[in-house]
Amino acid sequence: MQQHSSLLTLLSRNLLLTDGGLETTLIFHEGINLPYFAAFDLLKNPLGQEILRKYYCTYADLAQKYQVGIILESPTWRANPDWGAKLGYSEAELTQMNLQSIVLLQDIRHEYQSQTLPVIISGCLGPRDDGYHPSTLMSVAEAHTYHTLQIQAFSKAKTDLVTAMTLTYPEEAIGITLAAQSSEMPVVISFTVETDGCLPTGQTLKEAIRQVDQETNDAPLYYMINCAHPLHFATILTDEAQLWLNRIQGLRANASMKSHAELDESVELDDGNPVELGRHYLEIRQKLNNLHIIGGCCGTDYRHVEEMCKAFLSSSNL
Repeated sequence: MQQHSSLLTLLSRNLLLTDGGLETTLIFHEGINLPYFAAFDLLKNPLGQEILRKYYCTYADLAQKYQVGIILESPTWRANPDWGAKLGYSEAELTQMNLQSIVLLQDIRHEYQSQTLPVIISGCLGPRDDGYHPSTLMSVAEAHTYHTLQIQAFSKAKTDLVTAMTLTYPEEAIGITLAAQSSEMPVVISFTVETDGCLPTGQTLKEAIRQVDQETNDAPLYYMINCAHPLHFATILTDEAQLWLNRIQGLRANASMKSHAELDESVELDDGNPVELGRHYLEIRQKLNNLHIIGGCCGTDYRHVEEMCKAFLSSSNL
């Protein structure tokens, strides 16, 4: 996408942080009730907005401390029609929530951004179905139609890019990518994997990335892995033909080594060991030459992201 050349330059090699596990932080550390993991619901009142602002500023402070860039990911992983309907939101109300989420992040960017601290705003998309065990798989056309509403809201808000997180099969990723293209929005695709390194559908990550690239003419800016522990996929990141590995530029891993099934049954937070997780990230960095966008997912918080950052900055490879 030629019109986004400055964004592409910024994303190309700089170390960029993201936040950690937004929903698990709010639920387990802040004691906030989040039905269906829907953090965007907090935007409906001033108190909730302030809670989210405080959360994001914690990570902006971290980026400022280490003088690295940051991607602020909107709290809209569940702000799509099916999940919104479960919370009583109409499509018009969902659009307003998506718009409002970006305004919040734009205010934070205005406060923190400088020449040494670039701030990128991403509109977060989540899967239509369950992020661990999808019961219904959409066609590419269905996914294109379904995710257009949210992507159009991000486009209207002048979001820098959209990031689809915790995707479980390539057809939904392709539909999202095509919908983003229709709205002239840069798009990032993030798949989740099971303990064997494969998608929940059983497809390999390599084949999923190749399928999306082949059917979209390499349209995603880059790929990420999220909502899995590094030990779950470290062994699959070996390939003599490195092209698909070079497409993976971001990692947002879980703190816990538990499987998705075990996490579903957990009633207590497993936040693992932040220092150890930082070391795992550095080990993954040796396998993924283009990995430079780092953050966390379930169970992680600012402690984990700080250890990741420290590990990367101490590496002679950067």
